[in-house]
Amino acid sequence: MKSLIKSLFVVVLIAFSAATFAQAIDINTATAEQLEKGLKGIGPKKAADIVKYREANGPFKSVDDLAKVPGIKGKTLDGIKPLVTVGGAAPAAAPAMPTTPAVPAMPAKPTMPAAPAMPAKPTTPAPPTSPPAVPKQ
Repeated sequence: MKSLIKSLFVVVLIAFSAATFAQAIDINTATAEQLEKGLKGIGPKKAADIVKYREANGPFKSVDDLAKVPGIKGKTLDGIKPLVTVGGAAPAAAPAMPTTPAVPAMPAKPTMPAAPAMPAKPTTPAPPTSPPAVPKQ
């Protein structure tokens, strides 16, 4: 039973990894071969039709413009919308990822104020001197 759960976990992990690393295909720059290989439900004929339409009518303005290509409607369009982009924009069905808020900078560490200067050492007064001795007569 444990090996079945581990195997199932590995399969799910691989599936999510593949979906994470898949890149959106730009329908304005992709070749027919890239469209065919990268989009499920798009064979060589539909891929060629996409490129032919693009060459005849100019670049797609949105992913929804693919509906103008003969043979791409309803389920086919809904299936490829998350996988394609127009002119380098994000895929139409992908939700925008919120940005991580900036971390505020740490305030500068306050410096200790300088110690006050010590007063100069007072001079020691000279010891009193005795008056000069008066000579005896």
